[in-house]
Amino acid sequence: MTPAARREYAHAIRQHYAQASRTTKRQILSEFCATTGYHRKYAIALLNGAPPPAVQPRHRSPFYRPDTVAILAMIWEAAGYPWSARLKAMLPLWLPWARRRYPISAAVDRQLRTISPSTIDRHLQPRKRQVRRRLYGRTKPGTLLKHHIPVRTQHWDLTTPGFTEGGPGLSFAQLGRRRISPIP
Repeated sequence: MTPAARREYAHAIRQHYAQASRTTKRQILSEFCATTGYHRKYAIALLNGAPPPAVQPRHRSPFYRPDTVAILAMIWEAAGYPWSARLKAMLPLWLPWARRRYPISAAVDRQLRTISPSTIDRHLQPRKRQVRRRLYGRTKPGTLLKHHIPVRTQHWDLTTPGFTEGGPGLSFAQLGRRRISPIP
């Protein structure tokens, strides 16, 4: 049973419970507790007391203006989609760039400087869904550097400069002292 249905049921029974005799109250109370799952003492207090006020959802007016969110989204896209904590740290550096391109009032500037990373995430969430590509944790393809680094695997008795061998007996310090000529 949902909380709204329990409230309606209590509202419907309250008047009948108040006018009933002691034995009828006991039966109504047993049925009410079995139906709602409430403890007996709580059910007595609920049915004897004044009806609770109607629960109204809390509606706050938005604190951040739509133009603040629009400027934030433009900076986010221009900066390469950084995650919210980095974007918060980058905002003071990007604001001069944004001021040259967009009209930013003092109120918008103040809001951009005081916005928290969690609020940035909340306001950019619809735009992140629209991008539909993985924004964070992108790795470069493995073959990009593989083709630029020369590695010989056939034989190691080379006289051509540009290749070196590092083995178990060779430390990185010794490897760094070796003179490696560029590949012709």
